[in-house]
Amino acid sequence: MRVTKRTNIAMRVLMYCAAHTDRLVTKHEIAQVCNASENHLAQVINQLAQLKFLHTQRGRNGGLQLARPATEIVIGDVFRHLEQPVPLAECFADVDNTCPLIEACRLRDLLTKAANSFYATLDPVTLDSLVCGNGPLLDILAPGTVCRRAGAKPEVGIDLAPGTPLANSDAIA
Repeated sequence: MRVTKRTNIAMRVLMYCAAHTDRLVTKHEIAQVCNASENHLAQVINQLAQLKFLHTQRGRNGGLQLARPATEIVIGDVFRHLEQPVPLAECFADVDNTCPLIEACRLRDLLTKAANSFYATLDPVTLDSLVCGNGPLLDILAPGTVCRRAGAKPEVGIDLAPGTPLANSDAIA
C-alpha cells in the first residue's frame, strides 16, 4: 500500500498546525517548511477544511488552524477520509474495472484485510501524539517551541521514535 501525495501533504499541514496552536498559520509558511507547492497545498487545505480538520479564515489577517484540539484528531480517521476514495487495486474501482477474475479472486479479500489492519494501526494514534513531545519534529516545524499541552506525555502504548512499532500491540489487535 502506498500513501498518496495528497495524504502525505495533509499530514504535514496538520502537524505544522499542531506545532503552532497559538496562532493562525499561512499556506506560504507551510509551503516553505514542508517543501510543498502552494497550489497543491491549497487543494489539500480546502479538503481538510471540508472534512472539519482545519478552520480557515480569509482576508488580510487570515490563515488556518486546527478545527479541534490535536488530541481529538485521530490519524486513522484522517487517512480513511483521504485514502479510501482511491481504489487499492483495480478490482476495488466502481468504474474502469476490467479484471476478469473478480468473481473468483481471493486476493481482493486479503487486500481488504490488509487495508483494515493498516487503518487499525493508525486508529490509536492522535495528531497530538505525533507532534507533542517530538523534539526533532518541533525543531523543524517550530524551532524553539515546546508542546503547549499541559502535562504533555505521549499516549499510552505509543513510542514516538521514528521507525519504531507501537509498543502496545494489544491496543490494535
